[in-house]
Amino acid sequence: MVILTKAWKVVVSGIMVGSTLLAAPIQDAHAANGPNYQGNETIKNERLHSYEEMVNFLEQVEQRSQHMELEVYGQSVKERDLYLAKFIQDESNPTILFLTQQHGNETLTTEAALNVIKKLSSNGKPVREILDNVNVLIAPRLNVDGAEGDVNFSLEDYVSGTHTRYNANGVDLNRDHIDREQPETKALHENILQVYKPDYMIDLHHQGTQVTLGEDGPLVSGSILYPTNDQVPEDVLQGSKQLGSVLYGAIEAKGYGILSKYPGGTANTISRNGLANEYGISTLLFEMRGMADHYREDYVLGQKSNGKLIQQGVTGMMAVLESIADDSIYEADVSFWDDLTESYYQGE
Repeated sequence: MVILTKAWKVVVSGIMVGSTLLAAPIQDAHAANGPNYQGNETIKNERLHSYEEMVNFLEQVEQRSQHMELEVYGQSVKERDLYLAKFIQDESNPTILFLTQQHGNETLTTEAALNVIKKLSSNGKPVREILDNVNVLIAPRLNVDGAEGDVNFSLEDYVSGTHTRYNANGVDLNRDHIDREQPETKALHENILQVYKPDYMIDLHHQGTQVTLGEDGPLVSGSILYPTNDQVPEDVLQGSKQLGSVLYGAIEAKGYGILSKYPGGTANTISRNGLANEYGISTLLFEMRGMADHYREDYVLGQKSNGKLIQQGVTGMMAVLESIADDSIYEADVSFWDDLTESYYQGE
């Protein structure tokens, strides 16, 4: 691993990275060959919402939306409010939760979620058809402290020192779904999962930049996986695989990227597994390429990929909503999972 010099850290100090950084152009619009971090680029943050900007956005949407209600469901270690955007027309409808940024350096997932919030706050017929038939919960940015770099440990060895995977206490929130010792995961469980009882959840994350489709395939723009704990009920597993089928088909059809099968673990401390078991929620992990900041440079991605990756997230999320609304999700072909090539990491 190459560590930035102190002089370079001074240049980027205080500037938020956000899956940013210039390099060569994308070689293939359908592939994921976006620019990687090379160690000497100007770091920018035009596309990313800071915490304050995100809150302002959510409050403004709520003021003008006929559909959305904004709820504060808890506070972080540093006492930042945690927000839930709710679109609930009929409590008897199936409910889906989109959860972003359990890891504070995985930023474009939240940008995609904010785009979806904006879409669902419009008054067009497609939106009405969704909201008449689906209750939508969007919890953007669970790890608000890590996303601000406001933590109780040093980020000196990070590329920019502005975003981290961990919460302010240095805990990976996506490994805290059994003990729930951190205020962020405790609030998620007690005030969202146990109150609204979602039927579906998509947990959006980011992975390293050098993930390929198998050992010899092209770079991927993302990876997906259903719960892999062997105690997950069969009907819950089936619903999870159907989520993946819809999302995969929509992204492949649009040409925004290439998806692989994520090689995830089986522990119930991970939300994908634990929530499926504890609450009977059909869950899908959706990992997008690259991170905003990391102590490994091969995990940080260039800014020219941001728009494509954000749109990839929006496409997948909206496709899932439409499929639940018109019941087509129940006809989704899950056999593609049998042939979906696993991820391979070409990095260090």
